Amino acid sequence: MSRVGKQPIEVPKEVKFELKDGLCTVATAKDKLELAIPDGVSVKLKDNQILVERADDEKLSRCLHGTIRVLINNMILGVTKGFKKELEIVGVGYKTQMKGKTLVLNVGFSHPVEIKVSDDLKVSTPSQVKIVVEGIDKQKVGEFAANVRKIYPPEPYKGKGIRYAGEEVRKKLGKALAK
Repeated sequence: MSRVGKQPIEVPKEVKFELKDGLCTVATAKDKLELAIPDGVSVKLKDNQILVERADDEKLSRCLHGTIRVLINNMILGVTKGFKKELEIVGVGYKTQMKGKTLVLNVGFSHPVEIKVSDDLKVSTPSQVKIVVEGIDKQKVGEFAANVRKIYPPEPYKGKGIRYAGEEVRKKLGKALAK
């Protein structure tokens, strides 16, 4: 039995949970997320707790048991608190700014890199070297932050590039110092 999957999920008072035709909906007054529940896993609401159970011990059902529970828990956390990722830009002359719904990065290329921001994400630049990505969907927040980091990942010799806040970059010795 999945240790994660058998834990119940508490539903806060401000969250409305609905299960209809294999579609799980979690909503508050302003936000709403949906998840399709696959076959082999059942979701039940009992005494203001969500229970995820699997139908049998097939490999797919065992794999989905804990995954569906965590996805539903992340939906509840997303509509109540939200998710946030912070990125830092390291390098002389590297900077970022927002132009409307477009994130513009100047990171040493011959041209500025522009990234469109979807409507369900909130991206801000509190300073020229910081990017903050916020939203209710954990997967979309993480994917957008990873795509921004992928433009110029931190390089191991000088440490320049785009990195997550608090990420440590292990620096290598240069060719001259390696001997």
